[in-house]
Formats: sequence, structure tokens, C-alpha cells
Amino acid sequence: MTDHPPLSPQVRKLLLGAALSLLAVALALAAGVLAFRTARAWTRTSLGLPASDSPLFTSQSATPRPDEPTATVPARLPAPDVEPSLQPWDGASRVTILLLGLDYRDWQAGSEYSRSDTMILLTLDPLSKTAGILSIPRDLWVSIPGFKHGKINTAYYLGDAYKLPGGGPGLAVKTVEQFLGVPINYYAQVDFGAFVRFIDEIGGVKIEIPEKITVDLLGAGASTKKTLQPGVQVLPGEWALAYARARYTEGGDFDRARRQQQVIMAIRNRILSRDMLSVLVEKSDVLYNELASGIHTNLTLEEALRLALLAAQVPEEKITRGVISEKMVIFGRSPDDLAILIPLTDKIHVLRDEIFTASAALAPMTPGKPQEQMAAEQASVAVFNASRVDGLDARTADYLRSLGVRAANSGATQPVAGQTRLIDHRGRPFTLRYLVELLGISEQRIQYQYDPNSPVDVELILGNDWAASNSLP
Repeated sequence: MTDHPPLSPQVRKLLLGAALSLLAVALALAAGVLAFRTARAWTRTSLGLPASDSPLFTSQSATPRPDEPTATVPARLPAPDVEPSLQPWDGASRVTILLLGLDYRDWQAGSEYSRSDTMILLTLDPLSKTAGILSIPRDLWVSIPGFKHGKINTAYYLGDAYKLPGGGPGLAVKTVEQFLGVPINYYAQVDFGAFVRFIDEIGGVKIEIPEKITVDLLGAGASTKKTLQPGVQVLPGEWALAYARARYTEGGDFDRARRQQQVIMAIRNRILSRDMLSVLVEKSDVLYNELASGIHTNLTLEEALRLALLAAQVPEEKITRGVISEKMVIFGRSPDDLAILIPLTDKIHVLRDEIFTASAALAPMTPGKPQEQMAAEQASVAVFNASRVDGLDARTADYLRSLGVRAANSGATQPVAGQTRLIDHRGRPFTLRYLVELLGISEQRIQYQYDPNSPVDVELILGNDWAASNSLP
């Protein structure tokens, strides 16, 4: 990496302010709250100190949100391995940061521990000078390391509540790493009021509103609604936050994620515009004090500076943006009847690969070969015979059990099928992938029918294609 000349304290503060402002923006938008007006005094680490030694909250009780049924906390499994796998950035390879915004309603309800409201991954590649932004919906139904399946936003809550290594951020990082197969170097949270103050300091941000939208401005104990008309306009801090946090549009949280990214890019463009350089230099002390005191992260000062230099070299056309959208999930209900999003893993991985790699696809970060990953998932598989060959289900189930699959033959079923298919009831990606490759099943023949009451995780319905192609005795 090219050496840079020594930087003056003022320039270092300016660069750090620019780097942290991007973090602050994304985090504040993710949570969508004005914490400087309403939040309690959090315990947080100073910039550059290990955040895992300072949990946000210390009480061990929790109060559920008043606006939805009490969520069942995912059962904890024995001896979970939840040590966060964060690796320091080496300065040459891709660096990825998990941005976490906490749920304002948890604070409002008096909860001692908080869920994350939205997760955003930022990634930078110093070699190709490219970057990416990926928004992760909070209601995704995923496997949480050390626990059973739950909403992805509960990982932060569980990490703090059980006082696990790394606390809430550590378990959130581990969960996202396992789900997406993307190594994460750092995490960060923000005092959301720093975002509002920062926007006001730079004179607002220019946003192109695509269609009329009513936003809710949260003030001092009052709620003020404002309708924004389509077109380009400059929004002050609180209005920019209100625009990004609006949820009651046709696309719900998916639309909100897109608006968050829109505002992130608008602030980036404002920071890097020519007329802002002198303003940022003049306000460098203010910005540094505002942002450094409001960031909860494991980034050191030096790392933040290096990332700022790198980020400034990435042109806008080299920033890939993505949202895990409604086309990549199935809308379902959890065992305790909460609305959840069942991930369509293959579709999500296609999006992930577009943002995080330009060549080979990444694999889920569960260790081992496909057979070992399948066995670790412990999915139950019911084998049905929809072919014209009697007893095919029993012979196939025996074969699968010899390979470590928890398979049970379930007899014949109607009607007769030409092609073998799979039905996934609980989200078992490793088992599906293993069976697809082992039996030569077309991925087009996978159905996702989430059913928490199903007696099995996966159904395998054997067709005439398997009857004709298998070499079973």
C-alpha cells in the first residue's frame, strides 16, 4: 500500500470526520431515531477501544414491545460457539463493516436489552477501488449461532442478554457471517443524534424524492407529519432522518432500506463536493467531537483514517447497492405467530456475490464439506415415492441414512411425478444443497413452504427420473 505523507492534526480530524460521518449516516438511518433527544445515557467505549468489554446495558430483564405479541426467545443450544470471528484489516484485502442500528421501540417500552432494527453491510476493496452496500431486513428468519432459529434482529438482544463474548455486536456479526458467508472485519453503532447534527452542519442534503411521501418528524414529545412532494430538494437533518425512517409505504421495510441507501449516497456526494472542502476543514474540530463521541465501534483511529482515504478514491459508479428484497423471501409466521421473512438462500447469495465478489461465489461460513454441513444442520427428511417403482422410497431412505441424512421412508404418494422435487418447511439450505447435488435434482424443483407445525424439515418426493437414473440395489 502506498505510503502517505504525515497528516496534520486538523486534516486527520477532517478525514476521520468524513469516515465516521458515513458510518453515522448509515447507522442513524437504520434505526431511524433521534437518540440525542430521547435516549438514555448508554455505556459505550471510546473510539479505538475494544467495544466487547463494555455492554450497552447491564440489567438482565427485558420488556417486550407494546405494539406486537411477545416474541419467543430462540432456545439456547448447549455449549454454543459464539466467539466473534472479527479479523483486523490488513490494509490490502477487502474490508467489511457491519452497521447496527438499535430499535427505538425497545427503549420506548423500557426494555433493558435491545434488538437491532436494521443491519447494513459496507464493503470496500482497495485493489479494485470498488465498494458495496447491502441492507438486511430485520425480520429474516435465520439460524442464530448457539440458539435455534429466530429473527435476525434478535441476535443483538441475545448476545447482550446472555452476556456472550463480544456481547450483542459479537453475536450479530457471527449470525450475519454464517447467514451470508461474508467475513466481517468491524462493526459500528452510532449515537443517532450525531447524524442529525452532522447533516445540519453541512447545510442539509440534496435528495430526489421519487413520489409523494408522508414522513413523521419526531420532535420534543410531539409528532409532526409532513408531506414531501416529488422532485429534488434539500432536506435538513431531522427531515432527512424522517424520510429515511418512513415505513408506511407500499414496500414497507424494503422501501425504507432503499431510501436509507439513497440518503447515504446523498451525504457521501455532499461530503465529497468541491464547495464542502473548506467547510469541512473549518468545522473539523466540531465534526470530530460530535462523531467520535457518538460512535460505538471496534475501529481504531488509524483504521478509520485509512478507510477514509480509501473510500474517497471510490467513484460513485463503482459502488454497488443491494437490498434483500421481497423477491428473495417468503412471507410467513413464526411458531409464536409473528410475521417473518423466510430467506430464499440461493437468490440472496446471487445478490451477495454481485456486491462482495467479482469472481467466484462465496460459500456459507459453516465449516466442513457439504456432507458435514448437511449433517451439522440435523434436518429431518421424509422420503415419499411418487414414481412407478414400488419400494423406491425405502431403498432411497436406506441409502441416505448410510450417508448421514436423517431420512425416513414415508411410503407412496399420488399423483405419479415425472421429476423428483424437494419441499423445505423450515429453511435448511445445507440439506437442500446436498440432496440436490447427490440426487441430481433441478433447483427449479425446490419448493419453499414454511410450516412450523410440519413433523419434518424437508420432504423428498421421488419421481420417475430418479427411478430411472439411480444405481441403488
